[in-house]
Amino acid sequence: MNEPISIVTVPSPLDFFQDAQFVAFFRQVAPYIHSFRNRTFVIAFGGELVAENRLNALVQDLSLLNALGIKLVVCHGSRPQVNEQMKLKGIEGQFERGLRITTKEALECAKEAAGEIRLDIEALFSQGLPNTPMQGARVRVISGNFVTARPVGVVDGIDYQHTGRVRKIDAQALQQSINAEAVVLLSPLGFSPTGEAFNLAMEEVATQAAIALNADKLIFLTETSALSDADGVPLTELEYDDAERLLASNTFPEIESFFLKHAIQACKAGVERAHLVPYSRDGACLLEVFTHDGIGTMITEEALEALREATIEDIGSIISLIEPLEIDGTLVPRGRDKIERDVHLFSVLEHDGRIFGCAALYEFANEKMGEMACLVVSSEAQGAGDGERILKHIEQRAKAAGLKKLFVLTTRTMHWFLKRGFIQGVVEDLPAVRQQTYDWSRKSQILIKTL
Repeated sequence: MNEPISIVTVPSPLDFFQDAQFVAFFRQVAPYIHSFRNRTFVIAFGGELVAENRLNALVQDLSLLNALGIKLVVCHGSRPQVNEQMKLKGIEGQFERGLRITTKEALECAKEAAGEIRLDIEALFSQGLPNTPMQGARVRVISGNFVTARPVGVVDGIDYQHTGRVRKIDAQALQQSINAEAVVLLSPLGFSPTGEAFNLAMEEVATQAAIALNADKLIFLTETSALSDADGVPLTELEYDDAERLLASNTFPEIESFFLKHAIQACKAGVERAHLVPYSRDGACLLEVFTHDGIGTMITEEALEALREATIEDIGSIISLIEPLEIDGTLVPRGRDKIERDVHLFSVLEHDGRIFGCAALYEFANEKMGEMACLVVSSEAQGAGDGERILKHIEQRAKAAGLKKLFVLTTRTMHWFLKRGFIQGVVEDLPAVRQQTYDWSRKSQILIKTL
């Protein structure tokens, strides 16, 4: 009797690689998930996104954010759709100073366009087909009269008619809705106490909603690319006072300046982060929120990055940074006890609440020398010059302590230090105490720099 043949499927190396990539990515994303749960995001986009058939993909991404416990207020625009409605009805659009003069006929077109987009968004959030990102989502969408508006009125002899400004946002009603895990949808329309409707700018509605809710993030999904400086270098982060100076320089096109103006306004009023993100990238919102550098420009209330002396709360982060290098032999293993004792000797590079680099300074006062140890930069942040910044910080600390020389012991990064002014030394050049603890088995290169 023949034995049954068993077929064993051997995973390909590509499968292992893809698995490793997925696991690494998910672990990198985890801190953001923890940080953003129960935070409030106001996400705004123009009708251009809808016209380019990107709405379905965006709704799927927003549904994921909602599932992760992020409170969402979504603001949509409708300029292309209003223009289309007016063209169909033979109505000519009128603009003055960048504002639409909303006649009675134009207002009806604005209502039709806003209503159509609102229904499309609600329909997309109602998806739940198996084997789709929306399976089991069950996202509730709430819209209503959250925005009280006032007329722009007559400015320099120009009557803007039914064009309005935001007078007030019903923050309490908005908060109750998002606390109930619903997505709040705001259209570019507002209503006056007299029962009139006014056509509003989506950017103003989103900005005022973010301010009223004291939102954690205001995200504008724009048809433009990320902001760049005069040399074409992308501006990934800007403090709002730096952003104001750039805005005043008139170096950006009108549409970019318009979004930047509202982002600055939001940050000045207490919104922690405002983002300008190009929607042309698939998953743009996710890439901006869940990656270190993002894909757009972030305006902040204050500097996100700090190079500072470590505290006891940083011990876990320091250990997680140096542990992989201890395992592969790059660094000498240090127990947690030693790091806890020496934590006051460490400096850390912190970005938006996360530690991406560290180094320690050990002083030998008698010889006026210092040892820099544990210089580590996270793999996520390598190549951005952070290692050199930490080195300069340690050099400044050493000078402040009255030290004349700085030395390092390394087995793998000798050339990096040579390029930065270190010269090769011998064991006899080390402080007497350090000579006694030198590990001859590691054959570490000794590099010294005069401060």
